[in-house]
Amino acid sequence: MDLQVCQTYLENRWIGQVYQKYELLFTPHLISQLRGLRGEEWKKLIDYLSTLPETHPDALAFSMVMIRLNSCLTCEMDSYRAQRGCALCARQTILSFKGTDKQLLQRYERARKEIARLLKEKTPVAEKAA
Repeated sequence: MDLQVCQTYLENRWIGQVYQKYELLFTPHLISQLRGLRGEEWKKLIDYLSTLPETHPDALAFSMVMIRLNSCLTCEMDSYRAQRGCALCARQTILSFKGTDKQLLQRYERARKEIARLLKEKTPVAEKAA
């Protein structure tokens, strides 16, 4: 590396540290923070999901619902949403959801079916190589 590249890196390395705290997609570790925002059925769902590993299909299905509801795919690092944080954005989304708890649970059930279908259709890498 030449000296100028090193200096530029050292002067700008704080950028990575600043953006490191931002999440752009809802992740399962945030699920428990949504517990008290809706009714009893919602609480039961959150309690169940909070006990699962992040890679469990049900946790992934819930994350998919939240990603769609929150419009996470359009979030950018320098946006107001990203600066507020994923947890706060998700809480606001659930609190402001105009539908019923039943409608939220139906979205979750549809996402569960979609994840199950995708997992069933997925061909393991080892089989593709053979």
